[in-house]
Amino acid sequence: MTTFKVGYFVGSLSSTSINRELSKALIALAPDDLEFTEIPIRELPLYSPDHDAAYPPEAVALKEAIQRSQAILFVTPEYNRSIPGALKNAIDWASRPWGQNSFDHVPTAVIGASIGAIGTALAQQSLRAVLSFCNARQMTSPEAYIKFTPETFPGGGRVADESTKTFLATYMAEFRDHITRVLTVLPRHDAVRT
Repeated sequence: MTTFKVGYFVGSLSSTSINRELSKALIALAPDDLEFTEIPIRELPLYSPDHDAAYPPEAVALKEAIQRSQAILFVTPEYNRSIPGALKNAIDWASRPWGQNSFDHVPTAVIGASIGAIGTALAQQSLRAVLSFCNARQMTSPEAYIKFTPETFPGGGRVADESTKTFLATYMAEFRDHITRVLTVLPRHDAVRT
């Protein structure tokens, strides 16, 4: 059985992030052939083209972590109807310098949780637009807008509600299938990143 290396971003920097809790649940419910590594974004300085000739160590580490990943999962909150600045900053670093876009042809999926009824729908729309420009291979279905409650997500990656648990497990199985499809078409996707 082939194991796929999945890097994942948690868009929130909060120490009490509900999206970090969602990421734990997703990993717990994922198929066994997915191996997860978080790609940290907290220490990245703000992106500027002034750094393109000599990336700082934090940005080099970011690009190397993406390079080691065969697929990327984005778990994002919604801030002011869009994605958090820290996540956008990480994407800006990873997609530069021009011609060295780390997301080119990489299988990706987007999910997020909020305490509100629309469950990060607008943040995901914003993120999808950015990833489209980065030429990432996005999983477009199922969409996943998760309403977070402490009763549903009691901690430690557990999901107490069976319908939510089933949905998240299905989502992760679909992500695995998406990765397989993309890498079958582009088996050496690392070589074609631009």
